[in-house]
Amino acid sequence: MKITVISGTARKQGRTRIAASYIARAYQAELIDLSEFILPIFNGDEEQSSLENVQKLKASVKEADAVVLLSPEYHSGMSGALKNALDFLSNEQFSGKPVALFACAGGGKGGMNALANMRIVARGVYANVITKQLVLDPIHIDEEHQTVTEAAKANIKNVMEELLLFAEFQKA
Repeated sequence: MKITVISGTARKQGRTRIAASYIARAYQAELIDLSEFILPIFNGDEEQSSLENVQKLKASVKEADAVVLLSPEYHSGMSGALKNALDFLSNEQFSGKPVALFACAGGGKGGMNALANMRIVARGVYANVITKQLVLDPIHIDEEHQTVTEAAKANIKNVMEELLLFAEFQKA
């Protein structure tokens, strides 16, 4: 099963990156880390399609059986880095593909709007976003060890099991 994980933060030391790295390791997934995977600002011009990282992004998502999107919440939405990456993609890469959503919040009730925002954009590219989703608060991230807590691992597993179930169903 091929899974692509997109870490939608531009921060090299962010909690979103830690969570995305954990998911990629735990589920033997390809990680596209937008803090290192540099894309230009999407402008719709055809010549952007020939750029190496744009081609790699499109190929990774298209070839994946399932996709995981992670984003911090900025001003009640997903990060600009993730939105920009998604703007390079379309139904050609996502149509009917199972997608799981994770938000990394600063605490409190943060993250829910980023999840809703990602769900709306994913619907626009005909992705099949699964019902289960997860907000990871700072208490779920072990920054010292660059991983997630045991409680977070259990919650991530719950979401990922549903994603894999949908991916298996899609392949059948």
